[in-house]
Amino acid sequence: MNDVRRQRGFTLIELMITIAIIAIISTIALPSYRDYVMRANRTATASYLLEVAGLQERRFLDTRAYAADMTALGATPPNEIASNYTIATAGDNTTTPPSYSVTATPISTGPQSSDSCGTLTLNSKGEKGHASGASRCWN
Repeated sequence: MNDVRRQRGFTLIELMITIAIIAIISTIALPSYRDYVMRANRTATASYLLEVAGLQERRFLDTRAYAADMTALGATPPNEIASNYTIATAGDNTTTPPSYSVTATPISTGPQSSDSCGTLTLNSKGEKGHASGASRCWN
């Protein structure tokens, strides 16, 4: 009969241990998740820059001139990229040979603002650039 009177539930110690374990796990997991999201956004943006470069090359084949900006190119970045980066392209048809550059600048208030890669660039020579000192930005 003593078992019937016994109360069921958690003790304060058990509850505090559970909270401590959850806090430790979240302290480790949250920064890893943020890094993962940042890398995923950067990779999607780098892929889009390559797509814009392809559009510039196709335009050059058709018109023998690069587009001066994104509007002339007829390209609009997808929402998931536009919410993190400002994409711009500039064609220079006055030089010999003509050239272009495509840049992705992190939006200062967005999650990519703390990305060590900073502004990603790509030019008509196929040169890929990023912030100095950063590594693995164009995976």
